[in-house]
Amino acid sequence: MGGDNSKLGYRNAVIQLTTKTQPVDSNDDNFWDQFWAEHPMSIQDIFALIPAAEIRALRTEAPNNLATLCYKAIERIAQVSESASPTTKDQTTVLNCIRLLTRLLPFIFEDTEWRSFFWSPLPVDPSVSREQVEFVPLAQSLLSALCDLLFCPDFTVHSISKSGPEGPEDMHTIDSCEYIWQSGVGFAQAPAVNAIHDSNRTEILKLILTCFSETMYLEQEEAHRSENRWVTFFTSTVNRHALPLFASLLNVVCAYDPVGLGVPYNHIMFSDSREPLVEVALQILCITLEPDHMISSPTYSNASFRDLNSSNNHPCSDVDEQLSLNGTGMTSQNSGNGDAWNNEMNLFVNYMSRIHRDEVSFILISFSSNTLFSYLPFLLV
Repeated sequence: MGGDNSKLGYRNAVIQLTTKTQPVDSNDDNFWDQFWAEHPMSIQDIFALIPAAEIRALRTEAPNNLATLCYKAIERIAQVSESASPTTKDQTTVLNCIRLLTRLLPFIFEDTEWRSFFWSPLPVDPSVSREQVEFVPLAQSLLSALCDLLFCPDFTVHSISKSGPEGPEDMHTIDSCEYIWQSGVGFAQAPAVNAIHDSNRTEILKLILTCFSETMYLEQEEAHRSENRWVTFFTSTVNRHALPLFASLLNVVCAYDPVGLGVPYNHIMFSDSREPLVEVALQILCITLEPDHMISSPTYSNASFRDLNSSNNHPCSDVDEQLSLNGTGMTSQNSGNGDAWNNEMNLFVNYMSRIHRDEVSFILISFSSNTLFSYLPFLLV
């Protein structure tokens, strides 16, 4: 009954929003919190409770309310991502926001008048002077927060015991290279598999994949002419998690064993938290390694992943120093110049070009062994 009441309350909130012709005050937290702070809602529930027709009607008849809903959801995600130890309530809130945005974004992308919405600055307090404000697009704020959450202890990764009186207080003090999800390329440790962490990673990656899908809503000529800024930012040096993300995605895909216990169709009989994660991780890798997203063809260095972790035994030891070998003079620090990252190289392609021969063998053996030991003939064509 409790579940039915929460769904009814959520549906009533949707009806209130879609039937209001006047803008709802963005500071009315009691109203906006109905969409994420009350009860955990599955992605299936959110898709069922927010019909496509009502989203399109909201976009047309009350665009301010749709814009505020997206802004408030991103704001909550960003707030939770600041903490290195979000509470259970915070985790529920951020997952509800992620599922809500996964539902809303395609309907924003399909309307040309909304094309620049996520690349407009965040609203600021009118009392603050323009000189004091760094204008950050909504898209950048969203992707940065999602990348932080992908390495959030006890939410998407295991916490690591630190020597000293206290651990990190916020995500800005965490070295995400210590939290790579799977052993393999550039990382020797083998973290234990946690189904809840895998599920949370999958939800976040699905929203990132939805962000990347903006190109699908463009005309063919425009799609070839326009750069996907979501992908460009995600793979740029401004994303401080680019290297651990690349290693995590690649290692999770390559280390996955779909044969499992040697039983065909094992996913029907056993719960497999890794399969959905591997599927979306592979999709993101395919998109980020697509050279069409690159502005120009950068000169890649001969440095390998083995070189990257040679000094301190983890892959982020000398990232800035290694990147300087490519002749671009870029570092992994945010220059703070708005869209300056638009002119940067695709780090995922750069990292792939620097994988050591032994690590290439690991990747090839992973793909070939899954085919050789499959019970299903002609699985790969």
